[in-house]
Amino acid sequence: MVENQTKRRTASNSPSSYTGGITLKSRREMEAMERAGAIVGSTLALLKRSVEPGITTGDLNRIAEKNIRSMGAVPAFLGYQGFPGTICASVNEEIVHGIPGKRVLKEGDIIKMDCGATIDGFIGDAAISVAVGDVDEETQRLLDDTRASLYEGIAAAQPGNRIGDIGAAVEGYAKERGYGVVRQFVGHGIGRFLHEDPQVPNYGEPGKGVLLRPGMCICIEPMLNLGTEDTRILDDDWTVVTADGALSAHFEHTLAITKDGPKILTFHD
Repeated sequence: MVENQTKRRTASNSPSSYTGGITLKSRREMEAMERAGAIVGSTLALLKRSVEPGITTGDLNRIAEKNIRSMGAVPAFLGYQGFPGTICASVNEEIVHGIPGKRVLKEGDIIKMDCGATIDGFIGDAAISVAVGDVDEETQRLLDDTRASLYEGIAAAQPGNRIGDIGAAVEGYAKERGYGVVRQFVGHGIGRFLHEDPQVPNYGEPGKGVLLRPGMCICIEPMLNLGTEDTRILDDDWTVVTADGALSAHFEHTLAITKDGPKILTFHD
């Protein structure tokens, strides 16, 4: 789940060590993060296999909740600031935070599914975008390029680099290919809280921002649009859509910064 820059959320009451308000996870805490991440990865893999024309976003929500609870975890999004779903289910021009319900998916749609799970007090968070049946070449390229931009950001998440290096990597890849890069919603730190410091924008300047240190856990989550970067929020106060109605894609991983480089905690096939 992405963080809205206008609603800052910071961690508190955590036993983790701190540096500048950012939690550094211990080995035990990192192991809990990995367990949470594995549950999220498993759930997203199941959701991807479940997407087909005729299924509803509510059906997908129920599949996700059953899987998360069957693995001894609880949905991290359900009830978060009043959010009513286990997953965010955002279709076509919906970028993020779509509320699952009665909407029926049809051939040619794309759906973004964002999922979080909590176990042993720690949270995993990741998102995928999936084609419903066959889509045209431009739409498939949007999906492929958004996923690739995530991995560009992950590659830049090296200890000793800075947050700006991540954003610059994502933005540079996306801009070269003509996409609008959403700026109003960003990635974030994660741990005992869904949204911790630091914010992780999908834009930035190399060498600028918070220093990346081993023990930090962050979510990188590019949101790329076929049109402009501009967004608006629907009357439900959750669903974010492209201002021009163009298609959007969203991918996310939770990763740990280690002395050997970034480690993806929410891996899925």
